[in-house]
Amino acid sequence: MAAPCAEMEPAAPPPSPPPPPPAAAAPGSAGLVCAQGRNLRAVLCQRCGSRVLLPGAATFARRELLLPAMRKKAAAAAAAGGGGDVLREHWLVRDMFSFENVGFTRDVGNVKFLVCADCEAGPIGWHCLDDKDSFYVALERVAHE
Repeated sequence: MAAPCAEMEPAAPPPSPPPPPPAAAAPGSAGLVCAQGRNLRAVLCQRCGSRVLLPGAATFARRELLLPAMRKKAAAAAAAGGGGDVLREHWLVRDMFSFENVGFTRDVGNVKFLVCADCEAGPIGWHCLDDKDSFYVALERVAHE
């Protein structure tokens, strides 16, 4: 039986109030979010520069997600049960066809991790199989132009 997505997220207190408007986003996202909360710049792979998302294709979102340390696709899937980084700022993509270039790891419980389709560096993001319309790309794991 697959693990529920909640098991992939760090333990957290009860849900907090909604995040502030995107225009008042955290310092790491300054200059990346427009007034409508969408990405102003293209999203690129940090390693090879491949374009992952076009400007305007994603919405800024805050959610604590545990992502394994950056490595190639096979190693990322194998290490998913180990440690990693708790990341809080993401680009939320509602349609998988909005991506210009992204790959997915094999299922890790009820989650697939997003990787660069060209160089397989990642994970750059997270997708729970229970929610077909939510793909999260961590701001700290990608570059912007």
